[in-house]
Amino acid sequence: MGILALIAYVLTNNKKKNEAKTAVVAETNSAIAVKIDTAKTTDLNIDFAANGVFAAGQEINFSAETAGRVVSVLVDEGSYVRKGQTLAIIKTDNLNVDVQNANETYQNAVKDRQRYESALRTGGVTQQQVDQAELAVKNAAARVQQARIKVTDANIRASINGIVNKRMIEPGSVLAAGTQLFEIVDVSKLTLDIAVAEQQVANLNVGDAVDITASVFPDKKFTGKIEFIAPKADANLNFPVKIAVANNAGKSLKAGMYGSAHFVFAQQAPAILISRAAFVGGVSSNEIFLVNAGKAELRKVVAGRILGDKVEVLQGLTVGDQVIVTGQINLMNGSAVAIIK
Repeated sequence: MGILALIAYVLTNNKKKNEAKTAVVAETNSAIAVKIDTAKTTDLNIDFAANGVFAAGQEINFSAETAGRVVSVLVDEGSYVRKGQTLAIIKTDNLNVDVQNANETYQNAVKDRQRYESALRTGGVTQQQVDQAELAVKNAAARVQQARIKVTDANIRASINGIVNKRMIEPGSVLAAGTQLFEIVDVSKLTLDIAVAEQQVANLNVGDAVDITASVFPDKKFTGKIEFIAPKADANLNFPVKIAVANNAGKSLKAGMYGSAHFVFAQQAPAILISRAAFVGGVSSNEIFLVNAGKAELRKVVAGRILGDKVEVLQGLTVGDQVIVTGQINLMNGSAVAIIK
């Protein structure tokens, strides 16, 4: 009997020990494994550079407005021209004839009007006939003006200051209306066209001064000023920005060259940054989990700027808070957590 009692005691004691171990294991396994990041302040450096292509400040393609034969071309490719300067002359013999005919028609219309006005006083014509004669004078005057404009248009004049980049005509060329004549480019001022990400565009303003460099002139510095920031992102979710750049005296910069804009900002106050992965369902949710006394605590915060894989937190966190960055999908407010390295 004593042996049986001893065996029963040992078995009972082992059962209690196993149950205790099982309870410990069960308690341990009920905690959800998470990784954390400790909230801390960081000195922000939001300076950045963006690459782009220089575009001419003004660029225009001239087309013939009237048909005719080119008598002379007064500029070559590479010539600098000023607004209003004559670039080419088109034969105007037939146009001068049109002006002469229009003038003669006008003079006859004026004489007819005078005769009708005299006849009206004696009752020989009606007021309606006088009005028609007046209308004929106005129409004839308009045709004179139109004919003179065609003569003026026969002398091709520059409408901007710039350099002749292409010349598509030669003396003797026969032109039709719409024939391409010249391409003139003004590179005294250019624009550097770049695209910046959403977290960068938030720090830019129209009128801001920008340091500019060109890839072919790494040692030369140019000054630019932001003149346009797109109100809508492009297909790549970047925002087009145009920076006006003054060329140097030697016109070193050319349209089509590659350039870089260097954005330098004043020293920023230290900010609390956490991993972007900490946000439940994305940064816009403004919700994260903290570890508090071994349990998950759901916390509402106010997110600020997104800086790469980090996010600025404006409210809701203090330095030293343990922020959960992985494992949130299994968490609820108050869930037991086990921190893993």
